[in-house]
Parts: sequence; C-alpha cells; structure tokens
Amino acid sequence: MRIMEVLTDDPRPPGDVVGGAGLSRAARVRVLLAAALGPLVTGYAAVATVLALVALTAERTVFSATGVLLAAGPGWLATLQVRLGLGGHPLGVLPLLPTLGAFALAARTVSGATQRLGCRAFREALPVLGTVSAAHAVFGLVIAVAAQGSPVTANPLAAFVVPGLLAVAASVAGITWSCGLPDVVAERLDPLAVRGLRAGALGLAVLLACGAAVFTVATAVSWATVSDIYEPAFGTSFGLFLLSVLYLPNAVTATLSFVTGPGFSVGSVNVGMFGYRGGPVPGVPVLGGLPDHHAAWWPALLVLPAAAGALVGWSLRKADADPAQRIRAVAVAGAVVALGCVVLGTLSGGRLGDGPFDPVSVPVGVASVVAFCWIVIPGSFVAFFAGEHEPPAPPEALEDNQAFEDAEEVDAEEASEAVEELEASEEDEEAEASDEDAEFEAEADAELGLEDPELSRESSAPEPGEAVTGGTETCGDVEPDEADR
Repeated sequence: MRIMEVLTDDPRPPGDVVGGAGLSRAARVRVLLAAALGPLVTGYAAVATVLALVALTAERTVFSATGVLLAAGPGWLATLQVRLGLGGHPLGVLPLLPTLGAFALAARTVSGATQRLGCRAFREALPVLGTVSAAHAVFGLVIAVAAQGSPVTANPLAAFVVPGLLAVAASVAGITWSCGLPDVVAERLDPLAVRGLRAGALGLAVLLACGAAVFTVATAVSWATVSDIYEPAFGTSFGLFLLSVLYLPNAVTATLSFVTGPGFSVGSVNVGMFGYRGGPVPGVPVLGGLPDHHAAWWPALLVLPAAAGALVGWSLRKADADPAQRIRAVAVAGAVVALGCVVLGTLSGGRLGDGPFDPVSVPVGVASVVAFCWIVIPGSFVAFFAGEHEPPAPPEALEDNQAFEDAEEVDAEEASEAVEELEASEEDEEAEASDEDAEFEAEADAELGLEDPELSRESSAPEPGEAVTGGTETCGDVEPDEADR
C-alpha cells in the first residue's frame, strides 16, 4: 500500500509548473519549434480550407489543389493585415475576423509554450517571444518573395514587418496571461490605473456591443435589400455569405464610429450622425443595411455611447474615496477606449481598388477624440456623485493637520540642533538667575550689617553667666520698675 502511494503521489507542490528547469536542451528546442511552426501551419491550413470550400462550391470553376495551396499564401498575408495587389490594383480593406483568429491562436500557443518551459517571469519567456515573432516575419517574407510575378502580390517589407509586429503583440498577450506583466510595467502601475485599464476594456466592449446591435437592427430592417443581393446559385451565395462573415468586425467598427458621431465613408458615400451623402456601394450583404437617406431620429442613438460612459463611471464609483482619484481612473479608461478606436479604425479601412468604392475609411482621429469624450464626461459625472465623499474637516482640524504636515517636513538634524540651542539657552538663564539671587542676598546682608555672618554670630553670643536683658531694655513700651530707678 505504501508503495502505491509513493508511485501515485505527485512530489511537486501544488501549482508547480511541469517542465521548466528539468527539461533538456533538446526538449526546450522542440517546444520552441512547436510554438513557432504551430500557428503558421494551422493558419495556412485554415486559409487553404476556406479557399477550397469556395472553389468547390463556385460554379464554372475548375478545382486545383495546387492552385488552392498557392493562393493560400497571399490569403494568409491578408489575414495578418498585409495589403495586397490584385492585378495592379490595391486591396487594403482586409477582413478583421481572420486577424482576430490569428492573434488568438498565436497568443494561446505562446502561453502554452511558456507554461511547458516553466517560465515564471516575463523575462524568462523572451525566447518564446523572439522565436514566434521571427518565424512569422520570415514566413511572410518568403510568401511575398514567392508571389512576385503572380496576379496577387505583396510588398516584401510589409510582409516581413506586419506579421512580425502582430506576432509580437500576440506573444506579449500570451506571456502576460501566463506570467503577468513585466516588472518594469508592474512597478509603474498603481492599483487605480489597473482599475482604469479594466474599466476602459469594459467601455470599449460596450461600445462595440452598441455598434453590433445597431448594425444587426439595420440589417434586419433592410433584409429585403440584403436578400436581393444573394443570387439563386448556392456557390455564389455561399461566397457572398462567407465574405460578409469575415468582414463583420469591420462593419461593426464602422457602425461604432457612426453611433458615436463621426461616421464612416465608402467611396463617395458618407454616412454620419448629422450628415449624409449618397452614392454607389459594393453589392455585398454586409453593406445591405446602409441607409439611402438621412433620418432626423439618428441623434437619439447618441444615448448609447453616453450610457457606456456612465457604465464606466459606475464601475469606478468605489475605486477610491477621493473623487479626484476616481476621475483620474475614468480618464485612464477613456484613453484605453480612444486607443482601441484608433487600432480598430485603422485596421477596418483601406484602399479598395481604384474604382468608385475607394477608399473605405473611418475618421480615426476624430472618432478617437469623440469616444474619449463619451467615456470621460458622463463617466466622471457618475463616478464623482455616485461614490464616497469625505465630510469637510473643521478649520481648527485643518490648521492642526497643516501644522502637523509642516512639522513632518522639518529635518531631524535641524530639530535636534534646535532642541540643543533651547536647552543651552535655558541653562544660561538659570545661571543668570542664580547670580542675580546671590547679588541680592549680599546687598541685603550689607544693609543689615551682616556682611560677615561668623562675626555677627560671635558678637551676638552672650558671655557665660551674663543675663540677657537687652531685649527688655530696648523695648520702649515697658517702663522700668522703682528699684531700677
């Protein structure tokens, strides 16, 4: 029985990471290679699968496995937001959904590799970050070089830098999930700033939810137009549906910009909260909900970003007892939302050929500033009035506190020197007082004829056998007797 317990019990303490220092060099190399090649192979296979489905379902299309594998290379670059060239025409409006999937895949892979290697600090996981990022950058460069001369091309420099940067961001997220923030960042962040970051993530998620809700309602209301875009053939309809699904995050981001006020544009079409300019739009279902004229009730949608800001302020109402500190946390949350709008707006737009639909853009600068204001203004109002407020201290207490603060600011050496000077001055005063008392006593003795106390005592002492009569003789009130006369 004891042998079974020894064989089945885990000698490691609870929470100890498997691997780590116990792994050999070959095992660590295998883990790093798996982390580097895993996202590349998985992503490339996913893109190739989607292209194969489209080719199989499309009509009048000859399926070629070699063609699908070759086309999957530029498709993989598109998932990582590398702008492509289609027959000399730019394609910069790339779908965000595959990008989010590639980001999540790389972050999860890095997190798993970090745990298998037993990394406990961010610095220990830097080899994983460097390996995964370098693999993405080199793979993108190889695809771009191999695609030169084909109908779909990519800039080699962009194909090297953009996937590498996205891999760096995903690796940082994965390592932070496993090991926490870097020490340099963690030491500079106070708990109030962390609360602001979390509230900012909440605010951005709520704004995106508002954009998604408005987009869904607009698409449902215009479902007749959306259904007319689909063609009877299954292959074409499936391709349009798949294209719309891939571009859903782009549409939600554009709707978010519309809900907050600035709006968006597709070629000559400009849709804003307070303005509208019509024009031709691409015939894809994801754009079927675009309005064809301005509506007077659109400004009522501004209550949604205001509610998001109020929710952020409500979440920070207990962040600190000082209202000023709560407002500072709301400002941090607003900065997070503004940064998120900049990133999403930049990735959602771009060039769309050279025709009437070019470009697709979101006013990133205006949208970020407006989103910041929608979070900070109502959020600060709610956080200030819904949180705690310390009662004002009386004037005497304020004076005592100020005196106490002033006393704390005094240097210890200066205080000790002041105490020594005070004691020295007290000793001098005591010495002067004793000298004055001695002088006063000497003057009093001189006036009474008692300059020499010893002589005075000898002269006043009576001789033996001598009667003391001086007292009665010197008394003027007593008259002498007859015998004395």
